[in-house]
Amino acid sequence: MSAAPRPRRETVTGVPRGNPQGRVPRYAPARSEISEQTTLGATYVRSLMRSQLRTALLGLGVLALLVGALPLLFQLPQVLAGAPRTPGPYLWVGLGVVVYPVMWLIARWYVHRAERNERDFRGLVEGR
Repeated sequence: MSAAPRPRRETVTGVPRGNPQGRVPRYAPARSEISEQTTLGATYVRSLMRSQLRTALLGLGVLALLVGALPLLFQLPQVLAGAPRTPGPYLWVGLGVVVYPVMWLIARWYVHRAERNERDFRGLVEGR
């Protein structure tokens, strides 16, 4: 009796179908769409620009309301008292103690939101 031939060893070099380990492919289609400047890539970039513009306009609007309401706020004591009075130290307290911290909070919110928009966009482009 002859011995059965040993099975031949084969090396598989392709990517397994179905991606059983849940790995993200190295090739990100969104990144290539942007770098090749296709219509879809332009849409991705335009969506980032719109979200950044929306964030900037919202921050600017809140700041404009704050600064625009200051003259009305400073006239309030004169209206309540009924007699014209010169603005006292509360004017400087209002400007120095109230306005600047609120402006700082608006700026902080804006930076946080802009970074979040960019992080979301990067996640979209990198396929995360």
